[in-house]
Amino acid sequence: MPMASFGDFIKQERENHSWTQTDFGAKIGINSSAISRIEHGTKQLSANKLPRIAELFGLDISKVKELYYSDKFAREVYKNDCPETVFSVAEETVKYLKTKRSSTKQVAVV
Repeated sequence: MPMASFGDFIKQERENHSWTQTDFGAKIGINSSAISRIEHGTKQLSANKLPRIAELFGLDISKVKELYYSDKFAREVYKNDCPETVFSVAEETVKYLKTKRSSTKQVAVV
């Protein structure tokens, strides 16, 4: 089930573990004020915290990245008033980049 935002996800998981914002912040090296702003969507969490969050919540890192980056991308789309077609264009761009990276690795191996 998708969350309304990455901050909502953080809050729900934190509460599921019965951690206060202070408890959770100490576990990932952020003060409780920053945790509050992240949960309310007024501050973006640093991506370097994602592996620790996945570990603490017992989740696969790919799931945490999916939630984090989809929220980040959606906020940019909303802020810049982009059409919804940007999502399908971005998906195609990712496929292209993966293909390009794949072919570059194959050439380097040869």
